[in-house]
Amino acid sequence: MKTVKIIGVPEHFNLPWHLAIEEGAFEERGINLEWTEVPEGTGRMSEMLKNNDTDLAIILTEGIIKSITEGNEVKIIQEYIASPLLWGIHVDAKSSYNSLNDLKDTTAAISRYGSGSHLMSYVQATEMGWDTEHLKFELVNNLEGAVEGLSSGSADYFMWERFTTKPLVDDGVFKHLGNCPTPWPCFVLVGTTTFLKENESILNHILEIINMYTAEFKQIPRIDTTLANRYHQKLEDIQAWLQLTEWSQKQLPEGTLTTVQHTLKELNLIEKVIPASQILK
Repeated sequence: MKTVKIIGVPEHFNLPWHLAIEEGAFEERGINLEWTEVPEGTGRMSEMLKNNDTDLAIILTEGIIKSITEGNEVKIIQEYIASPLLWGIHVDAKSSYNSLNDLKDTTAAISRYGSGSHLMSYVQATEMGWDTEHLKFELVNNLEGAVEGLSSGSADYFMWERFTTKPLVDDGVFKHLGNCPTPWPCFVLVGTTTFLKENESILNHILEIINMYTAEFKQIPRIDTTLANRYHQKLEDIQAWLQLTEWSQKQLPEGTLTTVQHTLKELNLIEKVIPASQILK
């Protein structure tokens, strides 16, 4: 039995992996796939990949591309989610902020530098016509830290996946001011170059299994109810999320990669654009 380590966020996007593990699909191929949840998100996962604490990751597209341009020896194996991620923009429920315009020159809570919450704050600021030089950040590590940061006033707003944060809006913890979708497919499957060099056949088995699960995922009977119960979401919210979300079984197009890199470069978030061959497997 070959042990392979994989990491991802504890969100509904990743249920196909859990179902495949629970149903023994990887074990049947002689693979012990060890899944670890990383609630801190992309910034933390990039560090884990860099330190070889994991072999594979399901990670935000823009975050890992930034990390690879900075020397992280990782390659994108394929797209995982082909649709954009819908980032909700939130403030403390008791705050005086009532519109996105109120957030100009305030402090954004972010999980880590290089994380999606960090990078997407630049995309959001650009869309609003704000000067990104004036952006300020407060590190909060994860969703729980953001709740504390916004309630204490050390940060003013927080961007996180809309449906993951909606229960906090429903419970009166956060106030939702708007959304900012990523301008590209949101999640990719990546692996360390060390793992990829040494485990071609193992990787092929993993891809065959997960691509079969994701291709059929929406057709699973009562999958909306399963997701709602498992991730403590309202059924109507999960149904709306399923309408918006498309899984992928193919490589990230080079044109998309170019768009991401040029956007990050224009926002001064990466120093250089590197060839696709250095990023895509």
